[in-house]
Amino acid sequence: MPDPQASLTEVFRSVPVTGATPWRRFLAFVGPGYLVSVGYMDPGNWATDLAGGSKYGYALLWVILAANLMAMLLQALCAKLGLVTGKDLAQACRDYYPKPIAIVLWFLCEIAIIACELAEVIGSAVALNLLFGIPLVWGVLITAADVLLLLGLMKFGFRKLEAVVITMVATIAGCFLLQIIKAQPNWGQVGHGLVTPGFPDQEALLISLGILGATVMPHNLYLHSSIVQSRAHDQTPEGLKQAVKWSTLDVIIALAAAFFVNAAILVVAAAVFYPKNMAVEELQQAHELLKPALGGAAATAFALALLCSGQSSTITGTLAGQIVMEGFLNIRVKPWVRRLVTRLIAIVPALILISATGGKKTVEMLTWSQVILSMQLSFATFPLVLFTNSREKMGEFANSRFWGTVALAVCIAIAGLNVYFLQGALPPLVFWGLTIGFAGFFAWAKWAYRKV
Repeated sequence: MPDPQASLTEVFRSVPVTGATPWRRFLAFVGPGYLVSVGYMDPGNWATDLAGGSKYGYALLWVILAANLMAMLLQALCAKLGLVTGKDLAQACRDYYPKPIAIVLWFLCEIAIIACELAEVIGSAVALNLLFGIPLVWGVLITAADVLLLLGLMKFGFRKLEAVVITMVATIAGCFLLQIIKAQPNWGQVGHGLVTPGFPDQEALLISLGILGATVMPHNLYLHSSIVQSRAHDQTPEGLKQAVKWSTLDVIIALAAAFFVNAAILVVAAAVFYPKNMAVEELQQAHELLKPALGGAAATAFALALLCSGQSSTITGTLAGQIVMEGFLNIRVKPWVRRLVTRLIAIVPALILISATGGKKTVEMLTWSQVILSMQLSFATFPLVLFTNSREKMGEFANSRFWGTVALAVCIAIAGLNVYFLQGALPPLVFWGLTIGFAGFFAWAKWAYRKV
């Protein structure tokens, strides 16, 4: 019987780790990285990548590369935290921080999950509309129901769910490989965009923040630190070292696939739309414009990939919602109840937005949802890095001085970009009020709050 306090008890240590060769042992750890990777190619990413490519050509490719490298580092730290401490990130925050801070972190994470789920639900609904002509409102409702059915696969073993998600990831990659071949991008400009940092204007910074929020997603950090514990690895020090090594390799390979998909979306937009000065504001618009430019097969592949993207990322987003609620609040409810609540929380805003806008400006809606994710990111990354830097909590597995410094620099860079954007987007009084309010709250909770 699994520990009732373990993270995601229904799959905790449920996947055996066997194999006489290193290759077979590595295969036993393949899976969690791909469940995490789908969050890095969800419809929110599509929106920011389409906007970036259609408006600025290849100029923001470096943002996708930088965000992906940050994601690889942070997700590797998540895997290590979960395996070494036996806690997911939410449980660690609950156990190591004063209760008021844990509650605020939980609330901010729930906002991030709602923003993420909103993007995924809208993306899936748009894909169903493009493929089958289903109205967007009905598409939202269908998406809610089918994800709950897919999550029912966990009753037959976590590996079955992983296999479904990996199949969807492979489908997405295949669809974009076809579009890349048909788009025939300028590879010299692609290479230049990958290695030349810069923001052409303020809107490019907004889109870059959206790319960052869509790539390094707060809820993915909580998710990964939980699902790596599904492997029943040898619990000796050597067995733990092997588990950390293979889990890190798994997520690096999976996120390399996610980088290809994100870069491909931007490259296709830059090759097809940017030369014609077409700024893409709707996913439906991108689909329609691809038909004459690349042919019907490429347009259908776009819609199919969008459906797989929305469905797979909604699965992991719903799981993350369960992990966050259980971890932060120590509330144990039936998994199907938590998943239903998570679905409803996402569906209601999606229905309101679609009804209010008539399904227009989907790219703008999704871009802003990813900016909201970016704003929440620091509240997950700083605790993660501080925990994994701590020798008291991690023992010999604590980050080295070099990697600890790099990880902290990543956190500061993310926070700095968000502060810079907010300072320009908000009235000074609001910006400084929020800054002083948050600083005062965390100072009170850290040094003045006393448990009753």
